[in-house]
Amino acid sequence: MSTWFDESRLDDERVLAAADVVLRALAESGARVRRERAEAGEALAAAVQRAHDGARPRAVVAAGPDSRLLRAVLEPWCPVPFVAWPGPGLPGWVGSLDLVVMLAPEGHDAGSAFAVAEATRRGAQVVVACPPDSLVAEHAAGRWTTVLPVHTGDQLAAAVVVLDYLERVQLGPRADAEELADALDAVAGACSPFRDLAVNPAKMLAIALAETSPVVWGGSVLAARAARRVAESIRRASGTSAIAGDAEHLMPVLEAARPRDLFDDPVADGEGAAERRPLLLILDDGSTEALQVEQRDRLAGTAAARGIRVETMTCQEDGGWTEVSRYASLVLQGRYAAAYLRIGLIEE
Repeated sequence: MSTWFDESRLDDERVLAAADVVLRALAESGARVRRERAEAGEALAAAVQRAHDGARPRAVVAAGPDSRLLRAVLEPWCPVPFVAWPGPGLPGWVGSLDLVVMLAPEGHDAGSAFAVAEATRRGAQVVVACPPDSLVAEHAAGRWTTVLPVHTGDQLAAAVVVLDYLERVQLGPRADAEELADALDAVAGACSPFRDLAVNPAKMLAIALAETSPVVWGGSVLAARAARRVAESIRRASGTSAIAGDAEHLMPVLEAARPRDLFDDPVADGEGAAERRPLLLILDDGSTEALQVEQRDRLAGTAAARGIRVETMTCQEDGGWTEVSRYASLVLQGRYAAAYLRIGLIEE
């Protein structure tokens, strides 16, 4: 079975209508953030009051498989020791002096339920974002536990609720839910299926990604996290390889690519299979740190020397967004591009 990409499908109303479920879910990302933040308001206020009644925790532990997102946001900022623990259970030292936070937007993960039950047993303060009638909520019942109710299953929306709490108790940076929702809405407008190829950045990126092996890089901590999420979305959409990593890990991939020759036969081998070359996708969240600029230039220069196409994804903003909003903008653009990539692929 062979697969090829038909870019005309990206502006075909019938094809786009068939993909409405996926595209509508992306378009509703901002609405989910607003909904989850509003519905968790009462529980948030109670959790903040409880925190203000006690002393600042000795340490903050982000538990569960989604803890890496919280780490990317909090690690550079948190005024107390911070640990992300994505594996089962908790670190052995966690006790009554510590705060355990968890994202469990689906609420049915047995490992997360075990971790939150263990935190409750040890007397730690626990704040968990999960559905109120879920397995995780059932195991979180305890005197020092607050369940922040979420219902949509959206990891980012659940993260915004927890980050709002951490900001209000002075353990995290500013995480403006309304600003983040506006950022997601801006991406949804720019990448809407109703905008044609000529003015739609996600459709144009999908065309560039087709029949390549994307190499995705982001310089800042959150841009690097976004790069991993985008590469994951591309892999799921296309069923082909897409990698993300630090500059030193991606550089050998670019250096190993055969330089493009203008006289090459477009057919890679005698069986007629086209060569799948790398494409460097840079996620630019506006960071101007010297090291990140140097790494970006080095990657782009190496790609240019090998004849590798370079695409840059930037935030849909005029300036002033928080780091979390810029992260959300990059991830959603990548997910739109992956969705259009899947729409354009035809199997024969």
